[in-house]
Amino acid sequence: MDLFLPKDELLFVPLGGSGEIGMNLNLYGYNDRWLMIDMGVSFGEEGLPGVDVVMPDPSFIEARKDKLLGLVLTHAHEDHLGAIPYLWPRLKCPIYATPFAAEFLRAKLTETDFADQVPIHEIELGARFKLGDFDIEMITMTHSILEPNALAIRTPKGLVVHTGDWKFDHDPQIGTEPDVAKLEALGDEGVNALVCDSTNVFSHGETGSEGEVARNLIDLFAKIPTGRIAVACFATNVARIQSIIEAAHETGRCVALAGRSMRRVTEAAKKVGYLTGYPNLLSDEDAMEVPKDQVLLICTGSQGEPRAAMARIARGDHPTIELDAGDTVVFSAREIPGNEKSIGFIQNTLIKRGINVITARDEPIHVSGHPGRADLARMYQLTRPKILVPVHGEPRHLREQASLARECQVPETVIPHDGTVIRLSPGFASVIDEVETGILCLDGGRLIKRDSNTIRNRNRIMWNGVMFVTVVLNQFGEMVGDPMITAPSLFDEENDDVQLDRFAAEIGNRIDQLDDDEVLDDSAVILTIRQAVRRPIRQKQGKRPLIEVHLMRVTEE
Repeated sequence: MDLFLPKDELLFVPLGGSGEIGMNLNLYGYNDRWLMIDMGVSFGEEGLPGVDVVMPDPSFIEARKDKLLGLVLTHAHEDHLGAIPYLWPRLKCPIYATPFAAEFLRAKLTETDFADQVPIHEIELGARFKLGDFDIEMITMTHSILEPNALAIRTPKGLVVHTGDWKFDHDPQIGTEPDVAKLEALGDEGVNALVCDSTNVFSHGETGSEGEVARNLIDLFAKIPTGRIAVACFATNVARIQSIIEAAHETGRCVALAGRSMRRVTEAAKKVGYLTGYPNLLSDEDAMEVPKDQVLLICTGSQGEPRAAMARIARGDHPTIELDAGDTVVFSAREIPGNEKSIGFIQNTLIKRGINVITARDEPIHVSGHPGRADLARMYQLTRPKILVPVHGEPRHLREQASLARECQVPETVIPHDGTVIRLSPGFASVIDEVETGILCLDGGRLIKRDSNTIRNRNRIMWNGVMFVTVVLNQFGEMVGDPMITAPSLFDEENDDVQLDRFAAEIGNRIDQLDDDEVLDDSAVILTIRQAVRRPIRQKQGKRPLIEVHLMRVTEE
């Protein structure tokens, strides 16, 4: 795509995360050089059968990768770094991250064949470094993961604060408090633009503290004196894991971890100096040998993931862990929109087995990692931006944050969508162009576009079925034998033969009606075959199946 991208202006281009929650990938451009912030994935969605995760299409920056200075990570959540194992080979740029995110990324990359090729630069908390004309400072924030950072990005055309995911939590349980003094100092310095998380803009007041959850977990576990307790939570919420461990010890229970990602995250945290006071976490096998009222399991699968530990425990097919009637499962996490059905299925399965289920609707055992309206208003007051660019949300979230910012006297707002080119300075902020963007789907081991024929055909098959027709013609265009037809899921089994015989006869009649030129034209014959079966299927069943025709020609002696 040919674009006029001015070199002497500061540009912001979101390729993911503006218009759909997750899949964050943001670009800042100046002087014909680009800085990338985050590279995330999101869960597959309804309408994408067979797809586990989706991610932004990086084609725009891939075409300019020689001008990409580097990728800076705000934190280690999957929606901010999870696409690196799939997309980094297209860009091959250096990566900059604070210690926990760097360690977590290294662990993920061990599953690739290029782990030793990725240059990962560890940046200390609060450090400042330069990439070309971009002067970047890491600003410590709080969130539902270790070491979340806002970025102060200084350029010759002004200062931008890119918040990443954040909240104000002055009792975070692990890690340091948000650097409010630095945010205020940036406001004094003069913030041209604030690019800000919109996820919880509809939540009134302030977001609660992890300290409150820690105290509530102690109270809850004390009320469950008998049976095993299993707690499902996000593996990346290390503060929550620590709170659960401490609450378990406070109420006389030892702790075991269940789930691959749970172990991966805790190992990464320990390597960079967190969770060092808990060396005696049990294995799955050891946990089953401890008396029921003396053990607590921390499990993956709070979002209903079918292969995670909690789903397997609920189904009763976990290799080592068993729960019985009278045991208790606690869901200490929020339901990510779109996961309600899978979570509900697991909870219902547990309840049917006589296992007690407690969620955040029943007890105050979860708080969000994102800012409520009061937190957003405070961020505006601290940084005093000239421009607000809302990101990380659906269109309704972005529009609502823009409205809130205007109420808080922020002079300018620009609502982006993925692919917009926004000029941040000089002059008034505005959308000046659009670039190529889109969604890539991880389909097994390959990446395909969300709007590809593969996805369209897969949906068509799912709703309308598929028919395979094989026809063999000789050198004169005459059929050699009857057509072979299979149509999985389109007909009742007892009527299949009758229906398919009728289709075969109609195909033969249609081919017989072709003239000499048409019968020797493969495309004309294939079209005729499709027409012979398409209309009767639509009339009888109201279906529009995918019809695959295999035409073969043979020479008869």
